[in-house]
Amino acid sequence: MNAETCDICGKVLLADEDVRYVARIEVFAAYDPMELTAADVARDRTAEIAALLRQIEGLTQEEMENRVYRRFVFDLCPACQKEYLADPLRLRRHKPPE
Repeated sequence: MNAETCDICGKVLLADEDVRYVARIEVFAAYDPMELTAADVARDRTAEIAALLRQIEGLTQEEMENRVYRRFVFDLCPACQKEYLADPLRLRRHKPPE
């Protein structure tokens, strides 16, 4: 995102068009709310913490962040904004041929 060109097609923004659009996308781990009891709070979680640390061992900071939260911001020209709104998840592109 640089606000000077469309992040999809590369068209110069605001020089060639009167308006530009911004698409913001957040991708984050969705956790269901937990109901904690006194027993949950009192339980020793040392083994669970050690297991979690083993799971992330060797991962880069970016890989760990990707598992929790990522935010993207894209500048779009009017044509790409229209195309994006018509199929934001690009489902049509990934449909198997009939």
